[in-house]
Amino acid sequence: MKVDAFLPEHYRPAEGEPFMNERQVEYFRRKLLSWKSDLMDDSKSTVQGMKDGTRNIPDVADRASEETDRALELRTRDRQRKLVGKIDSALRRIDEGEYGYCEASGEPISLKRLDARPIATMTLEAQERHERREKVHRDD
Repeated sequence: MKVDAFLPEHYRPAEGEPFMNERQVEYFRRKLLSWKSDLMDDSKSTVQGMKDGTRNIPDVADRASEETDRALELRTRDRQRKLVGKIDSALRRIDEGEYGYCEASGEPISLKRLDARPIATMTLEAQERHERREKVHRDD
């Protein structure tokens, strides 16, 4: 059900237009696909860099430093892998016509929030309530 709506080059979703109209949906689809593409390109370069960077470093301190750098890079890539999963989930919500609506309240998520965090699944208010509840349960 992909709609290839025409988007002017500098289009930005505006509050005055119907929420999640064809242009807005296409804008967010493209934004998510571009973000995913960038993450996948970074991941490929990391894998290639790790293959190319495998070498025998005789100095213990240098080897430890390189291993620390690799561990940090792998943690970063793992976070990015999880982010790609969230992007895929957002793309599925677009395909299912659910994108842009809070999973807790069903209310529209603000366009500013979606533009800043296109993988958002809750309104800012619902997200804050969710985080407060998590904090309360964590403190127990």
